[in-house]
Amino acid sequence: MNRTEATAVWGFGNPVGLGTLVKRELVRTLKVINQVIWPPIITTVLYVLIFGLSIGSRIPQIQGVSYAAYLVPGLIMLQVIDATYSEVSSSIFQGRFMNSIQEMLIAPMSAVEMVLGYVIAAVLRGLLIASLVLMVGALLVHTLPRNWPLYLLVTVLVATLFCSLGIIFGLLAEKFDHIAVLTTFVITPLVFVGGVFTTMRFMPPLIREVSLANPMFYMVDALRFAFTGTGDVPLAVSLGTVSALTVIALAVALRMTALGVKLRV
Repeated sequence: MNRTEATAVWGFGNPVGLGTLVKRELVRTLKVINQVIWPPIITTVLYVLIFGLSIGSRIPQIQGVSYAAYLVPGLIMLQVIDATYSEVSSSIFQGRFMNSIQEMLIAPMSAVEMVLGYVIAAVLRGLLIASLVLMVGALLVHTLPRNWPLYLLVTVLVATLFCSLGIIFGLLAEKFDHIAVLTTFVITPLVFVGGVFTTMRFMPPLIREVSLANPMFYMVDALRFAFTGTGDVPLAVSLGTVSALTVIALAVALRMTALGVKLRV
């Protein structure tokens, strides 16, 4: 790779383009507020009222907190994952379909700047969604993180991870339906059996062992540690797993963008 090619991949020569990309993604989010902002709030209220306060009143405390309070970190993770992946993957695919993504290649923006722009916007979007769900949890069940730095770290890592997956599948998708494949057949099932609604300690031994192979379990467990101060596995294991997955996904997204996979026609 010569110097010009290296700059095209790793350079930071277009801060205006980077800022514009972040702004565009955030404006795009606000323009579809009925799809991005309100659903997490309404869904969280329903989950907390039905599962947390109704059924949860018959469940003893878990990890030193009520079932409703135990439920909130899982719901935050559920909404951050869904919003981050769906928004980024659809944005990438629409940009390819409408050829508007070619503008970033002409600008020119390096692969790092392009990926970083989507990541920054995704992290800000994830923090916004997490804050909205957290607000609902604070109002309904009076729960807040005990460890704010850990809460922010896990949220940023997970938003970055699913932003990277959104870039990967947004680049690979041939049809809009292809974007939903990961959500329908992988993300949603793994999230729902990943400890969002119950602790691993309540599961049968076989299911408990299978859960340890579920990456979503470690994301939920790490965030729940920020609220309760304890988890089903050591915090180092959860954080290490989430960090490793984030680095791998980010590296793949960057590599695909640098190669121009389905970007250049």
